[in-house]
Amino acid sequence: MAEGILVIGEQQQGRLNRLSWEALAAAQQFGERLGQAVVAALVGKAIAAAAEELAGKKVAAVWCVEHDLLARYTLDSYTRALQQLISQLQPRFVFMPHTYQVRDFAPKLAAALRRGLVSDCIGYRLVGDQPIFVRMMFQGKINADVTFTGEAPHFVTFQAGAFRADAVVAADKPAPIQKAEVTLSAELIRTQPEEAFREAKQAVDLSQAEIIVAVGRGIKAQENVTLAGKLADLLGAQLAASRPVCDEGWLPMERQVGSSGQTVAPKLYFALGISGAIQHVVGMKGSRTIVAVNKDANAPIFEVADYGIVGDLFEVVPVLIEELEKAAAD
Repeated sequence: MAEGILVIGEQQQGRLNRLSWEALAAAQQFGERLGQAVVAALVGKAIAAAAEELAGKKVAAVWCVEHDLLARYTLDSYTRALQQLISQLQPRFVFMPHTYQVRDFAPKLAAALRRGLVSDCIGYRLVGDQPIFVRMMFQGKINADVTFTGEAPHFVTFQAGAFRADAVVAADKPAPIQKAEVTLSAELIRTQPEEAFREAKQAVDLSQAEIIVAVGRGIKAQENVTLAGKLADLLGAQLAASRPVCDEGWLPMERQVGSSGQTVAPKLYFALGISGAIQHVVGMKGSRTIVAVNKDANAPIFEVADYGIVGDLFEVVPVLIEELEKAAAD
């Protein structure tokens, strides 16, 4: 009988991304409730440093899947390597972050093993010892409860922000690091990677921001965005926006948060003049603390906000700026 939870981390140049830590946090919490051990795995080349970092967390073991043909990601190499690892370990569940890379190989991996995949989950719950995974549908308008049938392993990916990366539990002593033996051959790899995609210099990865100040229609005009920008500067935050603001060209599309933009989970999220349409909320609901400023007391944003200020942002934000400037001067 398959037992345990395998977490497949994603590393780039020897560093794990935040979503991998979120997937590990999910596995630790899930494993504790089900009484299942958690093991972690990394795929690539020259991944010793990342493996040591993983070994410092509460896991039973860290498996390194290293091979020259894994130095750069390809769909065929990763799928074949992980298929061999999973066949060796026989886990009950395989947890992964819902990144672009995982979205590429996870369906092929699950299909190769003739097993099910539930992707982009926002959480889970237990009914007895039966896990039920929750994923959003129709841009977050409804949630679907999904259970697995058939034999393990069962594959699950978690949406960014569904779990907190800083909730990962550290180990009392490092976990053992083991090397997985896999067989790969160059002729089985049908695609060859080109140079890694490089974002434009002005592009920003909002998913890594710890504080975000976001503006919506309530900002009224492009020249008013500078007010939010000043608040963001004082907070050491990234400036973001809902879709209407980006559609107007007041901020670049790379700063859009929502179902058609970036998904974020900062420690602090300021929503200024944002009504709280579901398309925006699905992109930021994983924020640890949400502060909303809106003059409409019935705005949906207050349903997800931890702190709500009913008022005109053009009156509220200058006061916040003034207080922050006073604090900086002291």
